[in-house]
Amino acid sequence: MDTTLRDPLIGQVLDGRYRVDARIAVGGMATVYRALDTRLDRVVALKVMHPSLAADAVFVERFIREAKAVARLDHPNVVGVHDQGADGAHVYLAMEYVAGCTLRDVLRDRGALRPRAALDVLEPTLAALGAAHRAGLVHRDVKPENVLIGDDGRVKVADFGLVRAVGNETSSGMTSIMGTVSYLAPEQIEHGQVDTRSDLYACGVLLHEMLTGDKPHTGETPAEVLYRHLHTPMPAPSAAVPGLAPELDALVARATAREPEARPGDAVALLAEVRATRAALGDAELDLAPPQEAGGGPRAVPVPAGGGDGRTARAPRSVAPEDDGAGDRTTVLSRVPAGGPGDDGVDRTSRLPTPPGGPSGEPPEGPAGGRRRRAPRRSLLVLLGVVLAALLGTAVWYVNSGQFTRTPAVLDMTEAEARKELAEAGLGVRVERDHSLKVERGRVVESDPAPGARIRDTGTVTLVVSRGPELVKVPELSGTPLADARRQLRDAGLDPGRVTRRFDAETAQGSVVRTEPAAGTERRPGSAVALTVSKGEKTEIPEVTGQDAEDAREELREAGLTVRLADERVFSEEEKGAVARQSPEAGATAARGDTVTLTLSRGPDLVAVPDVEGKGLDEARRLLEDQGFTVTVRRVFFGDTVFNQSPDAGDEAPRGSEVTLWVR
Repeated sequence: MDTTLRDPLIGQVLDGRYRVDARIAVGGMATVYRALDTRLDRVVALKVMHPSLAADAVFVERFIREAKAVARLDHPNVVGVHDQGADGAHVYLAMEYVAGCTLRDVLRDRGALRPRAALDVLEPTLAALGAAHRAGLVHRDVKPENVLIGDDGRVKVADFGLVRAVGNETSSGMTSIMGTVSYLAPEQIEHGQVDTRSDLYACGVLLHEMLTGDKPHTGETPAEVLYRHLHTPMPAPSAAVPGLAPELDALVARATAREPEARPGDAVALLAEVRATRAALGDAELDLAPPQEAGGGPRAVPVPAGGGDGRTARAPRSVAPEDDGAGDRTTVLSRVPAGGPGDDGVDRTSRLPTPPGGPSGEPPEGPAGGRRRRAPRRSLLVLLGVVLAALLGTAVWYVNSGQFTRTPAVLDMTEAEARKELAEAGLGVRVERDHSLKVERGRVVESDPAPGARIRDTGTVTLVVSRGPELVKVPELSGTPLADARRQLRDAGLDPGRVTRRFDAETAQGSVVRTEPAAGTERRPGSAVALTVSKGEKTEIPEVTGQDAEDAREELREAGLTVRLADERVFSEEEKGAVARQSPEAGATAARGDTVTLTLSRGPDLVAVPDVEGKGLDEARRLLEDQGFTVTVRRVFFGDTVFNQSPDAGDEAPRGSEVTLWVR
C-alpha cells in the first residue's frame, strides 16, 4: 500500500514555491520529498524536519547554521543545497534531486560487490568527504543510505544534516550522540569525540559491507552493535569472501583502526591510499566474483567499473525504506558506557526494534502454540537481578562519568559567544584577560580546563580573553648617539631598523635627528623603527689642486675638514710637491670632520724627443707615439719625408705633449 497517500504534505506548496509531489524516504530527523520548484520549474529534493525537532529552537538554529556551511561546498560528488526556509511548523532544505537509487538499494539487491565496483563507489565518496574535510566540516553520518547513485552513474554523498565544523564541539559536553549505530567510530560511542577520522571509520565499515554484503558488527539490539564496535576486532573481509586480496583487508583495517591516530588524517589521505591499493591490484583481483554471484544466486544488473571518476553503471531505482533494521537509522543515543551490551542507554523515543517476543518481552510461543511455562519465583529472581544490575551500573556510571561533562570548544570565540556556550552546558565562567599577538582582541585565547577535558556538571571554566597585542611606545631619541639609540630601542622591545644620514646643523654629528614612526607612537613588540642620523653641519670642499701641500692642508683644516696624504705620488703638470688631485673633488658637499685625501705631484714626466728627420711620415709617427707624444703634421710640398721637427731631437718634453713634423 502506498503510504504517501496518507502524508498530509503531499500536494501542498511550501513557502509559496515548492509543490510536494511524493515522499522519497523517512529518516530519524527528517522526511525527504520529491518536489517541484515552481519559481525555477525544476525538480528538487525537499528535506523537511520532523515536527518534534522543528519545535526545538536550538536544533533549528543549528540545522540552519550547518545547512549554510554545507551550501558553501561546491563539489561534483556532494548533493548541492539550493535553499533553506520555513513554512509554519515545516522547516525545510531544498536540495539537488538525484534520480537513481542509494547504495543501500544496490547492496540489498546484489549483496556483495566485486572489488572494482566497491572501489568505484568508495573513491567518489571519499572525494566528496575530502572536500568537506578540507573545508573544515565532518559529515558524522556516512552510511549506504547517504551514498546516492544517479541514473547517469555519478556517485554523490547526501544528508550532511549532522555535519559539524572541525574543532567546534568535536568533544561535546552534551549527554547524547547522534549518528547511525552500525557506522559509529569507537571514540564517538565512548567519548563523543568526532573529527575527520570518525568519517573514515564509517567509510571502512562501508567498504567492508560492499565487499562482503554484510556489516562487520551486527546484533539483535543497537546496544549489542555498539558494544561490538568497542570491544570486538574488525573482521577481515577475506574471512567472508575467500580469495579477496590482502591489500583490501589492510585498507579496511587501516580505515577502521580502533585508535583514531592509527587512521589516515582525513578523506583526502585515505583516497590516496585507496587509489594506491587499486593500482597494486590486478584485473583478476579487482574482478573477483563474490560468493552469491559465483554460486549462481540471484543477480541484479551489474555495476561495472567506473575508473574511479565518480561514475558507476545505472542502478535500479528504489525508494529508501522507513527503517532497515537495528542500527541502520540515524538516531539520538545517550552516552554509552563501555560496560557491555546490557547497558545500551538507547533513547527509547527513537523507535528501536522490540525484542522478538513483542513489547512485553515475553518469549514466543512454542511449536504447539502454547507459551513455555517458567516458575514464577525464578522469573521474579531473574527480574530482581536485572533491576539490581541496572541500578548498580547506573551508580557506577554516575560516579565515574555521570556527574561529569566535557568542556566545550570555545577557543577563538568572542567572550559573549563563549559565555553562552558554557552557560548552555551548565558551567560557570571566570574571565581573565591577557595580551595576545595571534588572537584578536575580545576573543578567547585559552580555557582551563582545556576543550574536551572532563569537568563536573556545575564546575567553572576559566577563560583567558585577548586584550589584543601588547603595544609599546617608541621612545624619544632625538639628539641621542646612534649606539645609545639602538640600545634603548632593544630595551623597549623594538627592532632598530634602517639608518639613513643627512646634514643637520642643529644636531651633533652621529646623533639621531628623528625616528620613523615618531616618538610616542604605539607599535607591537618587535616592530622596526627607522633612524635618521645627523651628518653634522654641511660645508663645501675648497679647491686646493696646484697648491703647496702645507698651504692646501691649512685651507682644508680651516673649513673643518680632516686631511690625509696619499702614500703614492703621481706625474702631473703641477710642479713637484704640489697637490696633483684631491678626493672628494672641489665643490662637493661634506660634513665638518669628513676626510679629504690629497695626492701630491712628482712633477711632469719628461721624455727625450727621438730624431725622426729624414724618415718617412709613418715611421716617424710610430716612433713618437711609442714615447707617448702626440703628432701634428704640416706639409710643404707633395711628399712623405720629414725634413724638420719641433721640439728638436734630443730635447726633453713632457710625456703626452705635442711634437710638430714638417713633411715634403
